[in-house]
Amino acid sequence: MHVLLVIVGGTVLLGLFLLFGKLWGNDAAAMALAAKLFLPVWLAVSVANLWVGVHHAGYGLREELPILLLVFAVPAALAAAAIWRLAQG
Repeated sequence: MHVLLVIVGGTVLLGLFLLFGKLWGNDAAAMALAAKLFLPVWLAVSVANLWVGVHHAGYGLREELPILLLVFAVPAALAAAAIWRLAQG
């Protein structure tokens, strides 16, 4: 359940980045830039989630690495799709 909540949180964060991109530049290029800026921020949040799982929840690093991949990949794929879609039009 925690993994699903983190993925949903990443999707909401991506939406906020896109919203601020629209408010900042009011064009597709600004929104695409915001989605590109989302990626390193989300990587940092995902790694922090891994660190909490290893150091505080007691999971092993080998157990948490696939979770890191899943937690990062889903919102990152949505961001990549948004970047691609915004570049189209």
